[in-house]
Amino acid sequence: MKLGAFSISLTVKDLSKSMAFYGDLGFIHFGGTVEHNYAIMKNGETLVGLFQGMFERNMLTFNPGWDQSAGEVNPFDDVRDIKAKVKAAGHEVSQEAGEDTGIGSFVVIDPDGNPILIDQHR
Repeated sequence: MKLGAFSISLTVKDLSKSMAFYGDLGFIHFGGTVEHNYAIMKNGETLVGLFQGMFERNMLTFNPGWDQSAGEVNPFDDVRDIKAKVKAAGHEVSQEAGEDTGIGSFVVIDPDGNPILIDQHR
């Protein structure tokens, strides 16, 4: 299964302060805006998503069809195919979004209660 780009998505209390902190660790602002309450920070191939008021918990995030620089990867496993395999393995999914093709997402919870977001943007 090809899950695509990996990042950690962190819930933050103050987006600007968090951006400054990760900037001090050598991360650059790669995407998102303060006005939209999120920022993607990048250091080499490492991605950290900072989200203010959007999620209840920190989570792992995978983006099928993208590499670590948000460049398109072909071929890739579509989010709906990944979801079908996850369900077939007996895991419950939630927060399903998307249509029959293109953009889509879902969340699966690992055995320790950690949410994993599979979020396809194309």
